[in-house]
Amino acid sequence: MQILQGKKILLGISGGIAAYKTPELVRRLKDKGADVRVVMTEGAKAFITPLTLQAVSANAVSDSLLDTQAELAMGHIELAKWADFILIAPATADIMAKIAAGLANDLLTTLCLATAAPIAIAPAMNQQMWHNSATQNNFNTLSTWGYTFFGPGTGEQACGDVGLGRMLDVDELVDLTCQKISTFDNNEPNTLTEQPLKGQKWLITAGPTREAIDPVRYISNHSSGKMGFAIASAAQQLGADVTIISGPVSITTPSHCRKVSIISATDMHQQAMDLAPEANIFVACAAVADYRIDNIASEKIKKSHNTMQLNLIKNPDIVADIAALSNKPFTVGFAAETQDVEHYARGKLARKNLDMIAANNVASAGQGFNSDNNALTVFTTDDEKVLPLASKSELAKQLVLHIQQKFENSLKS
Repeated sequence: MQILQGKKILLGISGGIAAYKTPELVRRLKDKGADVRVVMTEGAKAFITPLTLQAVSANAVSDSLLDTQAELAMGHIELAKWADFILIAPATADIMAKIAAGLANDLLTTLCLATAAPIAIAPAMNQQMWHNSATQNNFNTLSTWGYTFFGPGTGEQACGDVGLGRMLDVDELVDLTCQKISTFDNNEPNTLTEQPLKGQKWLITAGPTREAIDPVRYISNHSSGKMGFAIASAAQQLGADVTIISGPVSITTPSHCRKVSIISATDMHQQAMDLAPEANIFVACAAVADYRIDNIASEKIKKSHNTMQLNLIKNPDIVADIAALSNKPFTVGFAAETQDVEHYARGKLARKNLDMIAANNVASAGQGFNSDNNALTVFTTDDEKVLPLASKSELAKQLVLHIQQKFENSLKS
């Protein structure tokens, strides 16, 4: 049986150059057994014709909210009810902004408001547009609301820039669609309606720490906090009471999550030790500095020599100290490695007495620090689970559900 047999997929196409890939996307979805209907914005029609999409989908293409014939039967509502799944590809910065603002000034945005079907967004835009604060705010808003993001990918763009913003390749979009729909068939909770984490308290560390050298300089790392904040958002959507202990980051705190801001590793350690006894689950996602300066200079150090020696002392091990508590929460660590990922992750799992550890290779292109995508392998003492490359918001949902399953199993044992 074809994996998408009988599934009704509505493909929304907005006005980006990546629209040229959509006939192949429609064909591939149909090859998997899906019934595909297409909705196009006015901008999309500048890049690909409705006739082309009609030919490959074998269904009439919808492109107007004010189509008098279609609206005799309330066509926009009928399409919204018809769809099992909506995929917007390519999704421009403009269409993301409209959806995040709740606008309904064309057929596609109206369908997004009128449907109960899950919606996935495949961004496609210039790398600078993707990194713009407005777009990132819209991305965070939509992720918090339960929208799934497929990508964006990284690479050379039509304008000649190189970076994040490319729409994922058709093969990747089809695979992710199949994976997402299969989770519905396996009764994954609908994050908009079901709350299996209700009543649980989650404590999550996120972002970098900064270890002062003098009043001006500090030692830090490249962590953006995106993975930790995505986990917090996913846990909150599923009903948890979430507190984030975060180092300095520039991203918006997910809705309905409490944020405790810290600077140094010792600050984070103190807050974690104070709050952990109240938590059911502790997720140590922060990139905590292993060492700090022995003696922080009270004044700015002047450049007087060709070399300078800094004496470093070890910082407290936050996740190990939480795992050593007599009333410890279910404790999840992270291992950001550049080589021998499984070896180091399993070593940390055993050495620090963790219940679970999520490991990733930050040396791999397009994932890890400062990326909007990631991939994880999750280890416990008796098994492992691979969570393939996806947007951090999507990956966080999968990880949170896996943590919940293992947490419930631990209560039964």
